[in-house]
Amino acid sequence: MIQFANPAYLLLLLGVPVLVWWWLRQRRNALRFPATTLLAGLPPGRARFARIGGAVLRGLTLTLLVVALAGPRSPDLRTRIDTEGIALVMLVDVSGSMGERDFVWDGEAVTRLDAVKRVFRLFVEGGKAGGPAADGAMSTAFEGRPTDEIGMVTFATRPETIYPLTLSHSAVLHLLDEEWPRSVPGESTTNLSDAITLGLDRLRAAKPRRKVLVLLTDGEHNVAQPSSTWTPRQAAQVAASLQIPLYTIDAGNDTAGPEVRNAAVRTLQDLAKITDGRYFQARDTKGLLDACRAIDQMERTPIQSFQYRKYHEMEVWFGLAAFVVLLLNFVLERTIWRKLP
Repeated sequence: MIQFANPAYLLLLLGVPVLVWWWLRQRRNALRFPATTLLAGLPPGRARFARIGGAVLRGLTLTLLVVALAGPRSPDLRTRIDTEGIALVMLVDVSGSMGERDFVWDGEAVTRLDAVKRVFRLFVEGGKAGGPAADGAMSTAFEGRPTDEIGMVTFATRPETIYPLTLSHSAVLHLLDEEWPRSVPGESTTNLSDAITLGLDRLRAAKPRRKVLVLLTDGEHNVAQPSSTWTPRQAAQVAASLQIPLYTIDAGNDTAGPEVRNAAVRTLQDLAKITDGRYFQARDTKGLLDACRAIDQMERTPIQSFQYRKYHEMEVWFGLAAFVVLLLNFVLERTIWRKLP
């Protein structure tokens, strides 16, 4: 598809038919001859054809020159366009408790982690949960986030980056699908401090745009000596100093006991409050869908950005074509279209 850098110059095309008409109306030179009877028997010449052909070639030359002046160009559709969006890192708990089958999806009992995988896929790619999503919940539609850079960090006792920030969302979700709750003793605890720290480190690679952390867990931080040496609240204070909000989604329940549960809730609430984020409780699939939908809506504030696209400039080729047509007309008028005098 051809576009024009200066389309206003195309208005000059309106004058091309007028110039061609004016050229055809010009009075032709003629030889004075006392009588034309001797010429009556001669076969018809090529004068009329030469005159019309010359006018057409002149008009085509002018048209090509005007188009070249308008700056024709063809966009390279393979060029990526930088558009508005945010940089978002998801911190997903894969500790042993995430294997509990206390979530329901389309009438089927699934693990907490499986529910997270399905909801995060909707959050990133868009779409809706088919039928009653869980516990009679209505289907929840998502628009998708095609312009966001999204990364993923999973954590249990230790955090791991399963994918850095990228626009290739399908790759991120594919690797998330391969994750399973940790069951090896010593590897199935919950380390919030190092997860937040690693998430902040991954956001350092983001372009100048809004940065966001989404933390989903079902338990209290229970690693005594994290590698970062920070408590979860200290890690949150670092995020706050960088103006990075932390949205916390609590997928836990009361099976661990009220004391542990209350401590986990207070921690997640404090993390969200410190970073100017928000705490969500998601004890079932409906709560998980509602939490992700709320985050999806809150993080759609338009961000001004510039767009760039590579173009293949074509004015030189149109100018060269005009020169070729003009040269062809010049040659024809001095050979087979030649007239006397």
